[in-house]
Amino acid sequence: MIFLDFKKRLHSTQGDLTLEVCCELKSQDLITLFGKSGAGKTTILRILAGLGEPDCGIIQVNGATWYDSKAKINLPPQKRGIGFVFQDYALFPNMSVEENLRFALPKNAPKNRIESLLEITELGALRDLKPDMLSGGQQQRVALARALVRSPEILLLDEPFSALDYAMAHKLQEELLRIHRHFKLTTFLVSHNFSEVFFLSNFVVHLESGKIDKLGLPNEVFLDGLPSGKFRQNGQVLEVRENGLVCVVSVLVGNEIIQITTSKKEAEGLQSGDLVMIASKAWNPVFVKIGHSR
Repeated sequence: MIFLDFKKRLHSTQGDLTLEVCCELKSQDLITLFGKSGAGKTTILRILAGLGEPDCGIIQVNGATWYDSKAKINLPPQKRGIGFVFQDYALFPNMSVEENLRFALPKNAPKNRIESLLEITELGALRDLKPDMLSGGQQQRVALARALVRSPEILLLDEPFSALDYAMAHKLQEELLRIHRHFKLTTFLVSHNFSEVFFLSNFVVHLESGKIDKLGLPNEVFLDGLPSGKFRQNGQVLEVRENGLVCVVSVLVGNEIIQITTSKKEAEGLQSGDLVMIASKAWNPVFVKIGHSR
């Protein structure tokens, strides 16, 4: 189990706020941190990794105390079982793929771990190339392999697929899920993408202005109370356009754009960037706003 109970004063785009985290999470889950920009998601990752310190509180992982402000315990990053994939991947540009992995390898770790990770992540043919010769998807795989070199208990991912196109992102999501299960990891994922959350996660921590307002399975967090129907699909509003007495709403669903005609009353309050659930009964689509992408 992972027990988090800490506070941290933040200066965010939403103004000054206090990040308050208190929850108990199961090991080997894939946990998504979800909420608007500035809600504190990345700060939670950095505090878990030991790259930031709370103002007060406690962090316990599988019975071990990583941080305790009262007992003055604060394990340095290298003593925490953490692998971190940053949003920009943070690869060393002057090192090859293999050299990036070897740099992260602990001193007493078996050398064959590099070969194993190159094989698992299908990077063997690229081992001698430097990052500027790789695609975004390949760089992401290198960053993931480097994070796994230390055999972490916990894998931290800060919007790892945000710079990739839909097809590549989905391919790497499948790969991440395979690796998460293969290594029996506890994975924390920061994401704004609903399809990503539902495909990958088995637990969601939903943050609003630094506070946890919802916890649970993706269905429990996002779909409770929504209308039932013959189908339900989530997407992101691209445009709301008036057309006479009605509105035409363009929604990005996966990698497809669909246009739905609806009443002005139903479209009221919708704007570009809103996250919506589209439910249909008797082929009459209904929009339900469930959040905003940022």
